[in-house]
Amino acid sequence: MIPVTTFAGRSVAVFGLGGSGLASCHALKAGGAEVIACDDNLDRMVEAAQAGFVTADLRNLSWVNFDALVLTPGVPLTHPAPHWTVLKAQEAGVEVIGDVELFCRERKAHAPHAPFVAITGTNGKSTTTALIAHLLREAGWDTQLGGNIGTAILSLEPPKDGRVHVIEMSSYQIDLTPSLDPTVGILLNVTEDHIDRHGTIEHYAAVKERLVAGVQEGGTSIVGVDDEFGRAAADRIERAGKRVVRMSVQGPVESGITADLDAIRRIDGGASSEVAKLGGIGSLRGLHNAQNAAAAAAAVLALGVSPEVLQRGLRSFPGLAHRMEQVGRQGTTLFVNDSKATNADAAAKALSSFGDIFWIAGGKPKTGGIESLAEYFPRIRKAYLIGEAAAEFSTTLEGRVPYEISRTLENAVQAAARDAAASGLAEPVVLLSPACASFDQFRNFEIRGTRFRELVTALNGVAAV
Repeated sequence: MIPVTTFAGRSVAVFGLGGSGLASCHALKAGGAEVIACDDNLDRMVEAAQAGFVTADLRNLSWVNFDALVLTPGVPLTHPAPHWTVLKAQEAGVEVIGDVELFCRERKAHAPHAPFVAITGTNGKSTTTALIAHLLREAGWDTQLGGNIGTAILSLEPPKDGRVHVIEMSSYQIDLTPSLDPTVGILLNVTEDHIDRHGTIEHYAAVKERLVAGVQEGGTSIVGVDDEFGRAAADRIERAGKRVVRMSVQGPVESGITADLDAIRRIDGGASSEVAKLGGIGSLRGLHNAQNAAAAAAAVLALGVSPEVLQRGLRSFPGLAHRMEQVGRQGTTLFVNDSKATNADAAAKALSSFGDIFWIAGGKPKTGGIESLAEYFPRIRKAYLIGEAAAEFSTTLEGRVPYEISRTLENAVQAAARDAAASGLAEPVVLLSPACASFDQFRNFEIRGTRFRELVTALNGVAAV
């Protein structure tokens, strides 16, 4: 845990008592702050009280003595309307911050030169974050991994010289971190997402840009320039005097880092040199993972990791659970768990990475359905549709892709495994890449992916990859 000493002797309201919120309460209390905890969920209030925190309905308290409101990222800060706690704080002149801001203040106070890598982007940030942490551990670094991936940042070990924090950040978290100042900041890409929480894509992109614009003096901003928002951000940050590494998987850059399915290359004044090979690394299949690997390579090279260690680490990377995770083989059939693909754009990454696919899709549908995936339909031998989206998806696939409505994941795995085995193909792939949220049948995508893994490993003759 990271004790938050920067609020010692001061009163802090914490709203939202899930994982990161409760971790904030513990960290603030350990650092000497007076914590008043609140949540709209009474069960969480009870849990916080049982953990020894003062709980209260913040509607009924005077805010004049609060020094800050620590807000959980899931609570609206600006759109579609500020949460009532935000309005209360604004009326009282109380700053509204998040748990990563508490970390940044502790780092600045106690270990300002401790390396801090922050990663954001619409897609790919979890894989990139996990890969960077893996590469740094391979290089022998004391590495702390958390934030939007896995462990709440304040539950990690405190910053100190020689210890690196590798932190995934959502736009919600960036919005609550005004003094964000990583050693290395990464913006992978910007596509339309979370508009309900940011109002416009321009505001969403501007929030994302703050992560790379705020790198500390002497730090490195790594910016994907394959979309208009990234290109503009890179130019602005460079004009502000920061070191920028432009990253692309779509076209040449005059200076920066590029990648394709085979290799990562450094570009310097138009001259290209190979940094690492990517071909044959199953956990980094596809052009989207080439982008993730390029960003990770740029980050660890900026921190002084050698190309030899980089190459070894890329080859030993196991991949991210539930994101194109190779679960096992049954004869020639490869089973892949891509449960984290909760929208069509994410599913496109997996569908573009394989051929001869027996596709398990469906769940709670997102706006737009799967029509945007039409260019990948020729890769799909058959689809197995589950959950609420089954009827809608079947309409889209009618006459274009063979399908059956399996309804449940259990039925889909059995049918897809049967058909793949009977296909006679050299390497059929049973791919769970739902293009949907999980909430109709599973509490989250992790539970859905874990269930897929259980069903696959229970099949006869399945061997680990």
